[in-house]
Amino acid sequence: MDDTLRIAVEKGMSRTRELLERHVRIPSISADPMHDDDVEESAMFTRNQLSEVGFPTTDILRLEGAHPAVFGSWEAHAGAPTVLLYAHHDVQPIGPADAWTSDPFEPTERSGRLYGRGSADDKAGLAMHLGAMSALADHLPVGVKVLVEGEEEIGSIHLTEFLDRHIEELRADVIIIGDSGNWREGEPALTTSLRGLVDCTVTIRVLEAEVHSGMFGGAVPDALTVLSRLIATFHNPDGSVAVEGLIESQAEDLDLTESELRVQAGMIAGVDFIGKGSLTSRLWRQPAIAVLAINAPRLDTAVNALVASASAKISLRIAPGQDPDVALDILESHIRNNTPWGADVAITRGSVGKPFELTTSGAAATAMAAAMQDSFGTPAVHMGAGGSIPFVAAFASRYPEAEILLTGVADPTSSIHGPNESVSLGDLHKSVLTEAQALKSLGRAHEERN
Repeated sequence: MDDTLRIAVEKGMSRTRELLERHVRIPSISADPMHDDDVEESAMFTRNQLSEVGFPTTDILRLEGAHPAVFGSWEAHAGAPTVLLYAHHDVQPIGPADAWTSDPFEPTERSGRLYGRGSADDKAGLAMHLGAMSALADHLPVGVKVLVEGEEEIGSIHLTEFLDRHIEELRADVIIIGDSGNWREGEPALTTSLRGLVDCTVTIRVLEAEVHSGMFGGAVPDALTVLSRLIATFHNPDGSVAVEGLIESQAEDLDLTESELRVQAGMIAGVDFIGKGSLTSRLWRQPAIAVLAINAPRLDTAVNALVASASAKISLRIAPGQDPDVALDILESHIRNNTPWGADVAITRGSVGKPFELTTSGAAATAMAAAMQDSFGTPAVHMGAGGSIPFVAAFASRYPEAEILLTGVADPTSSIHGPNESVSLGDLHKSVLTEAQALKSLGRAHEERN
């Protein structure tokens, strides 16, 4: 590791943390129109920070009806490669406020971790990019472009339009997406596979209107019971997915234990795991079905009547290699074939996101893995991810020659999307150092070839 670079990163870490804390204080919740002004403020904050780091070109990218994205460009010199750094500045809603130990928009340090909504997902990703660029600014070894999206937490619904409109401005030889995480706190990782995602809303209808449950119950079904019986067909008794025809495969069986996964997920004592095969296969390379929400009468409004209609949102994570449109066809067929008692079923298709597999044999992946080992003091793990990042496929389709890397600062205890989201400040420091070293190595490799 270059001592000069290490010193530069360490010198800038107090500033990097300050910027992260200031950014966490902006409640840039893209899913809530009440926070549109905050998303706008977050974009302006991001652009200002790119300018302060030294980017000669910065801009707010806009599309009608879309939250703003932020762009920065620092041209390559003498034919050096260009790297595109991606992050997003929007965040999830906070959920129940009383589940948070501290104010979600007042960054708070506890036991070496910084708590707050967006502290890990993904304002830490932006802080990583800014910290690395600050350390390299006087001797930038490669060209760098930055894209900081404002809609990732609502499905990147306009990202493909942004990419198509600015396809040449964003073109790069390497794309580093800073929206994943590490294997554990203190153990770095390159994410090599992502599950895809499809979902749909199912509406069951059995009656024109509610009727008295005493007068008609026992002969006439209610919609909630029908829906419940349908939902029960999604899984086998062991909890594995019972929908036939979906692709699955095996993942490398890393050192993840049931006890560790229980802690990471916050499982209640006595709850059994579901599925079959290794934990990593279940999480990364097998389909998973979850019921995200149900529309039905609330308990405090319940009366003695048979429910006429009920709806549920069904989410299906799909394994690498699975075509998402085919998966949605399979799910829809299963629903129609397993709805009991002739109930009317309507299916509204929702999101479609492709799974993805990334290579680790390229020059950029090699440089990143070496930098991770130097910075963290332990080899990088090649891991899958059970979550979905559909826009990775969008980048790959538009820039097929670019090498794509998926990294990040979060770890399994970061509670992203949940209460008490946090990031390890130690891992943030190491991640900044990693990215700076990887960029420097890419530049050095270019100089040696020429």
